[in-house]
Amino acid sequence: MAVFSSEMSNNGAFPIPSRDPVGGGSLVITELTAEDSGVVIRGKFAVPRYSRLDEDQAKFLETFLRCRGMLASVEKELGLSYPTVRSRLDALLEALELTPVRDENRKERIGANKRAILDQLERGEIGPEEAKRKIKEGATR
Repeated sequence: MAVFSSEMSNNGAFPIPSRDPVGGGSLVITELTAEDSGVVIRGKFAVPRYSRLDEDQAKFLETFLRCRGMLASVEKELGLSYPTVRSRLDALLEALELTPVRDENRKERIGANKRAILDQLERGEIGPEEAKRKIKEGATR
């Protein structure tokens, strides 16, 4: 049996490995045990997405949460620059396969704004130059 980390958590257990150490494939959890009662639950359980994080990413996430998501506080706590904190946050989102909400909403909003401008142009309410100007203004917001 392979040991994945020499550092145990507070409850004396090793962290969940995110990948098969031999083949590199994904893993599933097949058994859970309640130490107090001895109850054993067997089945096929997904490995939590947060177990995919390496140790540095997990520590960054903990700091981010303790700072209540305020990047300025994360900067101070970790002694890092804003661009470095932002880069680590982006890497964390990527590792968790999450898309920032603002990016999703911004794309939808820009698409809706462009559609509204094109509709105005189609109805003859505005001319091509005004439509072009409005689209450019919307892209810079």
